[in-house]
Amino acid sequence: MSKTTRATLALSKAGVAHSVHAYDYDPDAPRIGLQAAEALGLAPERVLKTLMAQVDGKPVCALVPSDREVSLKRLAAAFGGKAAAMLRPAEAERLTGYHVGGISPLGQKRPVPTLVEAAALHHETVFVNGGQRGLQVQLAPADLVAVLGARTAAVVS
Repeated sequence: MSKTTRATLALSKAGVAHSVHAYDYDPDAPRIGLQAAEALGLAPERVLKTLMAQVDGKPVCALVPSDREVSLKRLAAAFGGKAAAMLRPAEAERLTGYHVGGISPLGQKRPVPTLVEAAALHHETVFVNGGQRGLQVQLAPADLVAVLGARTAAVVS
């Protein structure tokens, strides 16, 4: 497995301190983020899953703790919209250039407005997908928000 992906290159180019962590990806896991947390021996709230959605028909990205569910109503409100829905996996792959299970918020083919769950800011470091299945990137949540130009809001239910 290569530890150099579009996501890790984006962090390096931006000068963001990070570390890369590989794990055994289980394609049959019911919840990929939780499986990553367990495989790496991490608290699930520190592993942020990347969710691709749309708000009022426009694509957005949301990063929420792997053990929580996003509230679509709160997600829409956070982006100033009325309605939100999850993107179909094929649409998320086409938009990001990554495969489901390896979608990173970093280095996406077509960057979209991004939101980081506000609770993530309480951790010294968080983990996000590194751009391929079985790869996580560890970094400070403030650095994640800065490099993505993301907004923060409480969107989990």
